Amino acid sequence: MHELSIALSMMDRIREESVRHSGTVRSAHVRIGVLSGVDSEALRFAWEMARAGSELEEAELEIESVPLRVRCPVCGVTRTAEIQSIACPHCVTPEQDIVEGREMELTALEIDS
Repeated sequence: MHELSIALSMMDRIREESVRHSGTVRSAHVRIGVLSGVDSEALRFAWEMARAGSELEEAELEIESVPLRVRCPVCGVTRTAEIQSIACPHCVTPEQDIVEGREMELTALEIDS
């Protein structure tokens, strides 16, 4: 379960920020794309395990799911797509440029000072 290593890495970064801002972390906000290879529920479970007994025990994890967005290199249409049907519905080009959907990023922290 690589989500545990992700949760532990996030916690290290969050600890650094909480020290820098001299505060208590209330929540961490992450964006996870559908193509990121990260399972949101597994990450949530790993977060619960990792924060238990730590200084981040009260910190909540807020997850925003990012859909797959693609841009057609032929006709230029940008749209939300399903993984199963990625071909452009306008010009039927099968190859698309991925605009969003691969990300796994820590976007914000709520910190009480």
